[in-house]
Amino acid sequence: MKKTLVLGATTNPERYAYRAVQRLLHHGHEVVPVGIRAGDIEGIPIQQGMPVVADLDTISLYVGPANQKVYYDYLLSLQPKRIIFNPGTENPELEALAQQQNIDVVEGCTLVMLSIGVY
Repeated sequence: MKKTLVLGATTNPERYAYRAVQRLLHHGHEVVPVGIRAGDIEGIPIQQGMPVVADLDTISLYVGPANQKVYYDYLLSLQPKRIIFNPGTENPELEALAQQQNIDVVEGCTLVMLSIGVY
């Protein structure tokens, strides 16, 4: 299973980031939700700030490009195998930085990828 950090996690069940955490858990993946407000999703606490996460496979972004710049160094320092840029989070600058560090870049939807078995 793929350890995944979901950046932009929220306790609002109407948000796609919330649904992504739920579906990742239901598919057996270890999930690290990171958001700006405390809370939990299905008993998993939402971490705040920029927590250190070891052995990370995937980062699933739910933060728009205008708010990503403060996370560039943090995200790259986690050395994930890939970053999924969900719809609305596409960012050529961050994508190029990731590719320079041999991080796979996927412009796609975590929820769709899970539903069709290509996560």
